[in-house]
Amino acid sequence: MSFSYYGELCTEVYDLTKKVGQSLGGDIEYYRKKLRNCKGRMLEAMVGSGRVIIPLLESGLSVDGVDYSPEMLASCRQRCEERGLKPNLYESDLKELSLPHKYEVIIIPAGSFLLIEKRDESIKVIRRLYEHLEPGGKLMLDLFLPDNNFQVDGRFEGTSAFTLPNGDTITMEEKLVEADLFNQYKVSYLKYEKWRTGKLIQSELQRFALRWYGVEEFKLVLESIGFSNVMVSADFEYGKQPTNSKQTFVYEAVK
Repeated sequence: MSFSYYGELCTEVYDLTKKVGQSLGGDIEYYRKKLRNCKGRMLEAMVGSGRVIIPLLESGLSVDGVDYSPEMLASCRQRCEERGLKPNLYESDLKELSLPHKYEVIIIPAGSFLLIEKRDESIKVIRRLYEHLEPGGKLMLDLFLPDNNFQVDGRFEGTSAFTLPNGDTITMEEKLVEADLFNQYKVSYLKYEKWRTGKLIQSELQRFALRWYGVEEFKLVLESIGFSNVMVSADFEYGKQPTNSKQTFVYEAVK
């Protein structure tokens, strides 16, 4: 079985567990409040299936979306159409991003930036986002640090089961296959299986990588690319200083 990248089964679970408008620790409220006075065009990178962009659009903001996964974009498009919303949604690898607009603000919620596995690729992405900002435009994203209780044992464990509206069940198992605290990344395999009346009807295997950054380290990364006035807040409380590894770290940086 070959690896998928946020494929059909993953998207179905994502839609079920991350509903439109569902706030993760206060992120939607934070972004909506910070963006409410923006008059220009905005972009949500790694938009997924629309959890964040839809409430922003419903607030009257002009927001485009971009994602690498066609399955996620199809779900986002459908959810928008159901609500009478028609944002520009683009399919693109962020390393090669080339959109027809410049943006007043670009956001990446939910720690999604950490899904860019290789450090050199993450630097390329930040550069592409920098180039897509208007002069004085702002990049906003939130990051987190993972639990460091790693045990690489090569076994699938931690099974979860999700019941879909039509009665089908998707099970998901995770196997941690690689973890490197020094180089700040880990890799897991996620195995999805869809069941209908006791029969396996579909399977999907996802390679799930996570690369993290120290609080000050990521600030230096942004500054090295040309961003200024980098502000780091904790837990979606603007101006709150980070104090521990369990917090979410929200970055705002100006081009």
